[in-house]
Amino acid sequence: MNARIQPEHADARRAGYVDIGEASRSAGVSPKMIRHYEEIGLVPAAGRTTAGYRVYAPADVHRLRFVKRARDVGFDIEEIRKLLALWNDRRRKSSEVKRLATKHIAELERKIAELQSMLRTLVQLAEHCRGDHRPECPILEDLARD
Repeated sequence: MNARIQPEHADARRAGYVDIGEASRSAGVSPKMIRHYEEIGLVPAAGRTTAGYRVYAPADVHRLRFVKRARDVGFDIEEIRKLLALWNDRRRKSSEVKRLATKHIAELERKIAELQSMLRTLVQLAEHCRGDHRPECPILEDLARD
């Protein structure tokens, strides 16, 4: 929808457009996040009714779902921007999409390894802490060491 066209809300609904609340529920993204995504250019600015209400076409809601799903699997905003560009490019090479995904997989694996290391350290420290009335605590001692 052209952002300069300002249909009445009822006319917009008849044409298949939804308000921000319905777009939010349908896409699983809060209205605040929708406005943020518009602000940073991740999704196009919504059309407006003459009263100034945002209205979204089915394609806009579909795009919001795409962004939500990409966020759910951990892609950051810039990666999502690239994925959206590839999604919109019918001449894209799937190898480009796969490259982004495999790069993200490697980053997730690195983060998982880091978290597992943290977990092992904390488990070991907690096992050595008596957890009684005495002040000695190997957890605090370890955190305080240089």
